[in-house]
Amino acid sequence: MKVARFGLPVARNGISWPTWQADSFGFMEWNFLSAEELSAALGAGEVTSVELTDEAIARIERDDKVINAICVPDFDRARAAARDADQARARGEDRPLLGIPVTVKESYNIAGLPTTWGMPQYANYVPTEDAVQVSRLKAAGAVLLGKTNVPLMLRDIQSFNEIYGTTNNPWDHRRTSGGSSGGSAAALASGFGALSIGSDLAGSLRTPAHFCGIYAHKPTLGLAPTRGMVAPPAPALPIDLDLAVVGPMARTARDLTLLLDVMAGPDPLTHGIAYNVARPPARHERLSDFRVLIIEDHPLIATGSAVRAGVNRVSEALVDEGARVERHSPLLPDPTEAATLYMLLMLSNAAAGLSLDVYQQLQTHAAALSADDRGLDAARRRGMVLSHRDWVEANNRRELHRHGWRQLFAEFDAVVCPITPTPAFPHDHNGGLENRHIDIDGVEYPYFDQLVWAGMATMPGLPATAIPAGRSPEGLPVGVQLIGPMFEDRTPLRLAELLEQKIGGFQAPK
Repeated sequence: MKVARFGLPVARNGISWPTWQADSFGFMEWNFLSAEELSAALGAGEVTSVELTDEAIARIERDDKVINAICVPDFDRARAAARDADQARARGEDRPLLGIPVTVKESYNIAGLPTTWGMPQYANYVPTEDAVQVSRLKAAGAVLLGKTNVPLMLRDIQSFNEIYGTTNNPWDHRRTSGGSSGGSAAALASGFGALSIGSDLAGSLRTPAHFCGIYAHKPTLGLAPTRGMVAPPAPALPIDLDLAVVGPMARTARDLTLLLDVMAGPDPLTHGIAYNVARPPARHERLSDFRVLIIEDHPLIATGSAVRAGVNRVSEALVDEGARVERHSPLLPDPTEAATLYMLLMLSNAAAGLSLDVYQQLQTHAAALSADDRGLDAARRRGMVLSHRDWVEANNRRELHRHGWRQLFAEFDAVVCPITPTPAFPHDHNGGLENRHIDIDGVEYPYFDQLVWAGMATMPGLPATAIPAGRSPEGLPVGVQLIGPMFEDRTPLRLAELLEQKIGGFQAPK
């Protein structure tokens, strides 16, 4: 790469770069620019896709030995795609992600690469067709560097499995990068590609973003098709999943919007009859015009001091800009009932594929619960054996919550709240999920209970944008989520952009 290409002047779209220099290893720091900045540099002829791709690969080969984010590299095809992108640009083509190096969560099918979901019995399962979102990345001109690590069956807040091992947090290798899109978050924080795509059922986009100091967006349920993001050996069918979504991850808020525009839209196999709706523009363009509800406490779990400080930092920034900020509203749907509904619905999905003998054991355990036991663990146990009759009743209660959120968003534009109660915690691979605990300022809580914050947006299907909101006293990233109105994804995304300008955004780990 020619050093003369660095020290760029103001480029197109008003983007400007500092005078870039080699790091201590001699690597030029294109790796931490946003996709938007890289696209402008490519268009201005300041760099080629081949150069960006070679540099990204070199960085992965240098740094990923300790991070372990890229579990399935695809470097030969990436270099070929970069050459094709440079040739396309030379012909005058200009696609949204043309020549931009990106990564993809392991759970997406990519033809010719293994899709395992961390399950050893499927270590050699190789699909022959791309997931619909992979096809959209390629059509947009992206260069796919490879696949990123996940937990077994995507069912953990950490990313480790027997096939690919453990992904470490780039800020502290003793800690988790989050799950289930933990490999993607760690890759972005490490400069391995400008963008990634993940998925979210229990905070799997938002939690890794929070733990690694990046941005992620959980779209409105149904906005982006999920076909081909499926556990092996199931066929890739155009099924609308309950609760689960696919979504973008990036190092800037504007890049989230760029990638979401590539991902959103109906599946061509179904013509999007249910969800072929136009996304309205953001409600406001200035922080001072936003009406925001701040929630920092949950009735079922404590909020750690570091996360509370992050929520308050965002609140103070909004107040400083003249936004209307409230901390209580009778319009907020009951968070205790919401958490119980979330556990019922989520676990009914998770247990659907269990063997008959295991299912019967779970029925016995659920039947033994006291009728007065309304705790989260009881909800999880009942959810795993939920009858269709009871699911319909729970779904009807969900619709009442959705109506409550519609009423709330007539008075507010966004809700700011935690993603999990703590920053990234130390690796904990001991026992089953039901036997682990999370330490919140010295007090232990059931491991699963920390999902109630993720469920606040997931259960009703609302969009939620995860943003960096500072550092813990130990120097770990702390994020918050901005929950917005259904199908108004551009509103929390725009709020994320404005807050990035006000309080800062992603910073590379030392």
